[in-house]
Amino acid sequence: MATLADPRIDFARVPHPAPVPAAERAQAIADPGFGKVFTDHMVTIEWSEGRGWHDATLGPRGPLTLDPAAAVLHYAQEIFEGLKAYRLADGSLALFRPDENARRFNDSAKRLAMPALPEETFVEAVRRITGAEHA
Repeated sequence: MATLADPRIDFARVPHPAPVPAAERAQAIADPGFGKVFTDHMVTIEWSEGRGWHDATLGPRGPLTLDPAAAVLHYAQEIFEGLKAYRLADGSLALFRPDENARRFNDSAKRLAMPALPEETFVEAVRRITGAEHA
């Protein structure tokens, strides 16, 4: 468990029950377009006032379950930070400046009076989700 002073968070891994087959995924990402092809996975990390960021999970992508009274539905407090990962000629993956995305994410959080996510945790979440897709 991470404390407010210790940004390291353990990530649980929930296996995907039906990932997109590799050939189908390769065809989709050959010319993905924006907002048309999505990962099989998602990262969720809980936050509470007493514990800070905790209970990180890399699991299957799926719908979000929200209570009808969820504040986000009334006040639209959310952050979207797009980040790109590229497959290199040798088959490895490269991330384009994930540390800058983490910084921008926290800049947005500050403006929205939301708790900052440790930049190391943001980058680790990105590494884990791209690693899951790379497998």
